[in-house]
Amino acid sequence: MIKSAFSAFAERTSMAKWAGSDFAPRSPAQFKTEILAGLTVALALVPEAVAFAFVAGVTPLSGLYAAFIVCLITALFGGRPGMISGATGALAVVAVGLVHDPRVGDMGPQYLFAAVVLMGLIQLVAGVFRLGKFIRLVPTPVMLGFVNGLAVVIFLAQLGQFQVPGSADPSGHGFANGEWLQGTQLYLMLALTALTMLIIWRLPKLTKVVPAPLAGIGVVAAIVIGFGLDVPNVGDMASVKGGLPQFAVPMVPFNLETLRIIFPYAFIMASVGLIESLLTLNLVGEITGRKGGASQECLAQGGANVVTGFFGGMGGCAMIGQSMINVKSGGRTRVSGITAALLLIVFILVGSGLIEMIPLAALAGVMFMVVIGTFAWQSLRIMRRIPKMDAFVIILVTVATVAYDLATA
Repeated sequence: MIKSAFSAFAERTSMAKWAGSDFAPRSPAQFKTEILAGLTVALALVPEAVAFAFVAGVTPLSGLYAAFIVCLITALFGGRPGMISGATGALAVVAVGLVHDPRVGDMGPQYLFAAVVLMGLIQLVAGVFRLGKFIRLVPTPVMLGFVNGLAVVIFLAQLGQFQVPGSADPSGHGFANGEWLQGTQLYLMLALTALTMLIIWRLPKLTKVVPAPLAGIGVVAAIVIGFGLDVPNVGDMASVKGGLPQFAVPMVPFNLETLRIIFPYAFIMASVGLIESLLTLNLVGEITGRKGGASQECLAQGGANVVTGFFGGMGGCAMIGQSMINVKSGGRTRVSGITAALLLIVFILVGSGLIEMIPLAALAGVMFMVVIGTFAWQSLRIMRRIPKMDAFVIILVTVATVAYDLATA
């Protein structure tokens, strides 16, 4: 079984496969679309990675390094070209428990990095034994509830952009214990968000030369910078300037007690990460018309987390919001994900000044359009025509996703 799993993985990631449509765009026009889609995703990854690092109780660079490494490795070897992975909130809320565990003292981040390595090893085992195939057993009502709940979670998470930077509770959905913007600043935020959404909605009907989300971010950023408007930007969250991630073995005791501390967290993170990744794989597959790849995705996620743990990253998994941005921007091959990862590290090294000037209103507008495109509106229309139990499951999973987390749901 192990041999056959590795054989399948090798076959699917062979150079012959990469030379086909999975890796290489079919035309110069598609190649340009893939590059621009990757740029759009990279811009959206920055504030998400920083925010989730705060949730996990680690430095912003730990979130950014995780986003770079996990995005790059899964883009190269993952089971679904076009899918984007990085630091996520679902993993962050588990990680913060380990970082602040009284047994680890002030060495919490180091224990987290060790747990991320172990998390990756668990995911590799899941890939070797092809456990990812069981995601096909998830029934349609559960998938619809998952998608709807996910859309609501993404929407609520953006509400934090309309609060005074640093005042929102990072562990909430963006509206807990925060101080709302007031007066002109709030009105500007709302207007700029609406403008971004309008551009994303109307531009594809006029031209497809530039991905609409990228155009929305660019236009709104130009307006804010050109007129010197006082609205929150990426730099208000934290500085994204840094160097290349450095290899380092986590500084924890190599004994049974350490394993007892980190294993429960590693197992939960591995499970949550794979569930989110495989559900996202199915969702992206529905849009792009691709099937399969679950075992390969498990292996790619596992390998990515092993590497990121040794480079000071907080771990990661598939990101539904960024995956939707990529797909809706035309990203269909591995090029878009690779581009997003490489541009992210460029931002960290040399482009932090420009990235920190991007208004949060533009990024919120992009994510609100993702919400509109992600929510399964047809599920509302069919509620009265489907069995009551199916309707109940859709509602239950939707509510559970919002109230708890995606894996629990």
